[in-house]
Amino acid sequence: MDLGLKGKKALVSGSTRGIGRRITEALLAEGCAVAIGSRKQADVDKALAELSSKGTVVGSELDVANAESYKAWIAKSAEQLGGIDIFVHNVSGGGGMEGEKSWYNVFETDVMGAVRGVEAATPFLKESGVGSVIFIGTTAAVETFMAPMAYNALKAGLVTYSKQLSQALGPANIRVNVVCPGPIYFAGGAWENIEKHAPDMYKAHLAIQPNGRFGTPEEVATAVTFLASPAASWITGVNLIVDGGYTKRVQL
Repeated sequence: MDLGLKGKKALVSGSTRGIGRRITEALLAEGCAVAIGSRKQADVDKALAELSSKGTVVGSELDVANAESYKAWIAKSAEQLGGIDIFVHNVSGGGGMEGEKSWYNVFETDVMGAVRGVEAATPFLKESGVGSVIFIGTTAAVETFMAPMAYNALKAGLVTYSKQLSQALGPANIRVNVVCPGPIYFAGGAWENIEKHAPDMYKAHLAIQPNGRFGTPEEVATAVTFLASPAASWITGVNLIVDGGYTKRVQL
């Protein structure tokens, strides 16, 4: 299926490993030019070297908690690519139970990272005429998960923000959606760490999966790529759960 992405320009934060890396690879495979970024320049350089044969890719060090640096990264990326058609906010502060420290960390990274990124990218997305914004959420935002924590609560707030944003940016032909993955397993990821250090917890959550396995980053990337594309031109304000049946709620 031709998703109509050839020649589109995409920005993906947190894109040197894991889900963000697979999103980048999927967009490149569809003919997009992509700007990547992560907190360590060495990781960006390594990713650029590995991805350069797959298409047009640029990138530099990125800290979404540093507002001015983040805005500069978006402006620089837009200049290098010749515009922005797709903005994927993937970077996250992750879980944690360190009191206020965790709340401030997730707020700055997951929430304000999304807000600042969209505000800086919006002028370019308006010029595109077919802009697409995608936030990477989590099923922990839609169903009780483990314990009360900043990650769960603030990711839920991001879902509400995206819905409101979809209405506000709709007149400019900019679509806004969220993709909420369930447990995703990959080398160096959170669930590999849980498997090593909390095997009982790992087995308990694996048992919840109807088909007996966790998801892959590629499966999330496929969903993101579709939503970002003109093939999903009539989809906006949606929170797409990508979890293989992990959550048990009924979404009416």
